[in-house]
Amino acid sequence: MTRKQRRAVLIGGGVGVLAVALILVLFAMRDGIAYFYAPSDLVAKGVKAGQRIRLGGLVKAGSVKRGLGTTVAFSVTDTIGTVPVSYQGILPDLFREGQGVIAEGRLSADGTFVADSVLAKHDENYMPPDVAKALKEKGVKLGKGAVHPAGPGKPVQSSPDNKSGG
Repeated sequence: MTRKQRRAVLIGGGVGVLAVALILVLFAMRDGIAYFYAPSDLVAKGVKAGQRIRLGGLVKAGSVKRGLGTTVAFSVTDTIGTVPVSYQGILPDLFREGQGVIAEGRLSADGTFVADSVLAKHDENYMPPDVAKALKEKGVKLGKGAVHPAGPGKPVQSSPDNKSGG
């Protein structure tokens, strides 16, 4: 075997090993990838039950129900669609109604989102970028006096100061 042939075999073998490694990494990550959806996107984009996703929006006012132990049920809304969420665990200190939230988990067959982690926004001025972008795309304006894009009479509760409900 000539020097040129040995070099070609070595390079070909290296490319083959890298290709196999890439395929194994992608295969291992396929369940770890969670796409972000707003509540109104779940039906529109046909998310299947059991698929791992991130659900983001605002915690609907009056929807937080505490069960036994650390079980909590609440609803996440983008003011156009609302999804019931079930979570078992300790919620972040900043979690409350009307605040931005991202829940990661799976959609059950009955339409309830079963979260295994919940992230709340940092302070009154911060909204998770994915949530803010999704709400902006839906035409929802955040802040005091913000209203639902369908028209007046459907105010959006976006801060503790704004007690108008949503």
